[in-house]
Amino acid sequence: MVEFMGANFSDQMLKPINAAKRLGIYLPATPPEFQAGGITRGELAALEANPPEWLGDLRRNGPHPRPVVAGRLGISISGLARGGVTEALTTAQIDALRANPPAWLIAERERAANSGEATVAAMGIV
Repeated sequence: MVEFMGANFSDQMLKPINAAKRLGIYLPATPPEFQAGGITRGELAALEANPPEWLGDLRRNGPHPRPVVAGRLGISISGLARGGVTEALTTAQIDALRANPPAWLIAERERAANSGEATVAAMGIV
């Protein structure tokens, strides 16, 4: 075991919001027992290694947190806000946006592509 500041690293507690962020899931959609208390790093590792059914369902179907939604749409979290998306979206909602992208999503994808080109040019990677 790795010792960190006098405690086993795997015994350290994470707040539910931090555990949800690490798992890439939307906290309000998790079971009440997950939301109610802390989770140790060891328990988090066990959830990642052997996800229970509720975790697999959330990862597959959502609702998904904004970072996951943005990633699946190929835009930034700021782009979601500019597009008026403020709530978590399900996989079906994300797929519908991808199948028939509204004007704001097309513009944000172009913005993301141009931003990537600018970053590459600034780094001298051409």
